Amino acid sequence: MSLSSLLRQTNSEALSLSQHTAQYLQKHASTGTSTVPIPFLSYPESTDIWLMHEKLFLSCLRTGDDKAAFNCLEKLISRFGATNERVMGLRGLYQEAVAKDDAALERVLQEYDEVLADNTVNTPVAKRRIALLRILSRTTEAIDALTELLESSPTDIEAWTELSDLYLSQNLFPQAIFCLEEVLLVAPNAWNIHAHLGEVLYISAMNGNENSEGRMLAEATRRFCRSVELCDDYLRGYYGLKLTSDRLLSIIPDYIKPTGQVATVDNGELPMLSTAVLRRLNKQATSKLAEITRASNSSCNVAEIIAAKVLLDRSTQRRQR
Repeated sequence: MSLSSLLRQTNSEALSLSQHTAQYLQKHASTGTSTVPIPFLSYPESTDIWLMHEKLFLSCLRTGDDKAAFNCLEKLISRFGATNERVMGLRGLYQEAVAKDDAALERVLQEYDEVLADNTVNTPVAKRRIALLRILSRTTEAIDALTELLESSPTDIEAWTELSDLYLSQNLFPQAIFCLEEVLLVAPNAWNIHAHLGEVLYISAMNGNENSEGRMLAEATRRFCRSVELCDDYLRGYYGLKLTSDRLLSIIPDYIKPTGQVATVDNGELPMLSTAVLRRLNKQATSKLAEITRASNSSCNVAEIIAAKVLLDRSTQRRQR
């Protein structure tokens, strides 16, 4: 399980977990502390126990319970040792969380540098160093460090995604798009990444020159189509499909021949989408967004539901005018 997946829990989930930390630690107080060197005299360990320790540790940090987080960390150190790479990464995360100011964070960064000087392939510590560089607004250094990390680990999805986000924060759209395409080479069925790539393409189209806008929007539309093909009820995919098809239909006279035939290009790129196809996609996206928002429940992202409703209302108002 990756560190990022553990951090993706909701605030309510984190709070609920942290409230049960003391009880869980007491229940498993003897786990991993046996000094008897004969394996068959003890019960076999489950990795789930230690994953739960890690999850509780992260939940406690999120809710500000530093003492309980430290207790979880001590258990992990006791079981795996202070030199375990993953434990070193978690220890660094704890030090970052309890740091009082930027000076304290700089000291943590210096510790990371010392660890990596001895072991350049300590990935958990390298990733914490990159995250800390970003916290300290040293974006260029973070990009350089991520690029170096990816040279030794070119299939690291988490690293490629983070690098894309860093490039996007600097408005370096081609580089951000390239990174997400690298992610899809490793995980071609990741519908969320297809949708995110569509979002970056859309932002790039809106910030680029008019000559490339139609081409970028068409590619964004294809990415959103792929995301909803892989996940039928993916709200962000349908939201992006609705947004891009709306925009394309508003500028389509500049890109599609009056005869309605699909325009072709000479550089090997995919042809533009026809007006008829765009209208069908727009209708489907509108229908699915309405369906998803009507059926929304407590598990849905409230902000995304509100954004979808606003987009649908805006579209309705346009048609009425």
